[in-house]
Amino acid sequence: MVLRMDSPAPPIKVENWLRGQPLTTFESGKIYIVEFWATWCRPCVAAMPHLIRLQETYKDSGVEVIGIAAAERAETVQEARTKLETWLNEKFSNLNYRIGFDSTGEMNRLWMEASFSVGIPTSFVLDRDGRIAFIGHPEQLNDVLPKVLDGSWRTSDEGKTADSERIAESERKTGELKRKRALIEPILAKLRPAMKAEDWAAALSAVKELVAVMPGEINFRVVQADLLLHKIGDIQNGVPVMRQLVRDAIERNSEVWMAGAMRQLFDPANDNSQFPQAERFAIGKELSEHILKLDPPERCDGPKFLSYGAVAQYHHEIGQKGRAIALVEVALKSLDGAQPIPDELKHHARSGLLQALADYKGQKACHGMQCALSETKNQTVSNPIGRKRKQKTH
Repeated sequence: MVLRMDSPAPPIKVENWLRGQPLTTFESGKIYIVEFWATWCRPCVAAMPHLIRLQETYKDSGVEVIGIAAAERAETVQEARTKLETWLNEKFSNLNYRIGFDSTGEMNRLWMEASFSVGIPTSFVLDRDGRIAFIGHPEQLNDVLPKVLDGSWRTSDEGKTADSERIAESERKTGELKRKRALIEPILAKLRPAMKAEDWAAALSAVKELVAVMPGEINFRVVQADLLLHKIGDIQNGVPVMRQLVRDAIERNSEVWMAGAMRQLFDPANDNSQFPQAERFAIGKELSEHILKLDPPERCDGPKFLSYGAVAQYHHEIGQKGRAIALVEVALKSLDGAQPIPDELKHHARSGLLQALADYKGQKACHGMQCALSETKNQTVSNPIGRKRKQKTH
């Protein structure tokens, strides 16, 4: 049965209530916003202050917000619950709505899968009679919630049209995702063992298939460039692939794509000595300017640690040592921003950035309790984007 507007609300079945008193049943006469979210989901976290305001604004109108953390990522259930509890204490100690935790998949099955909802954050608004009034993104609540409160939304043409369009779009996305998985899984089954065995020719053949099927997937495009340029050393074919990746990154105006391209050319672990130097620096200049425009140093938000390491390396190589140091320091600060970063990724990124900072300064560099020394003979460290590299013997 499809969960949609006018459907009876499914039950709440969570393992633990981390904030607020346990909720067993929905109370008649109240309006509930049931929000599916996760700490690793940037849009989810960005929506939380908005939900806090909605709870405060409409609490006297019988509105109650309930957050459902049913997609936390961790090795064990206990670790997921502990990480979530710690994160809530650090980031939202003043949270004014309930948070339920579920790792069994039951809440996702009852709510997300039944409504064809394919991503988070997803908000479910329950009307006063316990039926679904709205399913969608929390940013839509400012417009929808007042109409739910006055009882006009569910009977309006606007509400009915929005719900029909949501289901049609969700079915389309679900079907497209299934088709893509059916296409790429057999290819990934060839790629994984080839990469593990360092059979670069077989890996390249598989990646070419993946790129042909999904040219808009940045990870496949980056792997293709990496295999050609750095694993096989096929500069003749690798340079055109790299050029196309750069053109597509700029055309998309995507920091993620640009950072992926920058890391291929300005990762100290990679040997780019055969890549035309003038072109390499020209690409570095162009991509760096675009990245810094999209996510400028003075702006406090954004995961700068993902792109600034490679941008800093470019500036270091062209002799702008001070600029390189400043960019790495900004990237380190971004690791402590409001947006959640998985612990392993944070440690990995911090290690690489600190090593770069120590190398650029020629002295010990620290951030919090973590430090790095400048390069020493035969020492293995992490580079600015987190890959391992072995120090040269001087």
